[in-house]
Amino acid sequence: QPLLLVCKLAEKAVQAGQPCLIFCETAEQADFLDDLLWEFDDEAFIPHQIVGMEEDEDMDDTPVLIVPPGVETGMRPLIINLRTAVPPPGYQRVLEIVPSEDSAREPARKRWLEYKQLGHALERHAQ
Repeated sequence: QPLLLVCKLAEKAVQAGQPCLIFCETAEQADFLDDLLWEFDDEAFIPHQIVGMEEDEDMDDTPVLIVPPGVETGMRPLIINLRTAVPPPGYQRVLEIVPSEDSAREPARKRWLEYKQLGHALERHAQ
């Protein structure tokens, strides 16, 4: 399940002290990921919140922010992008989860080309 990988990546970011944003494709995906971050590992604690859905006063202190579509937030160095579009500028690193099904890969291919055109150094990591 791709969202389990997102949870593991978020956990690694927290362990490395690197705050991150997770850009979700839908509000439903954001809600599901919010629940999954609490449940995916009994040993893990990943402080997180959904931007725009909860008290936003402690967002700067929350390492992982889940960003549903239509919600704006300040940029962070690390983005985990689950959307079909490239995130807005201001990040240093973007992690993309590419589906294993060929039919679902086309949006990821388009983003790859867009990142290349923006001049980013690209790396592939097999799972």
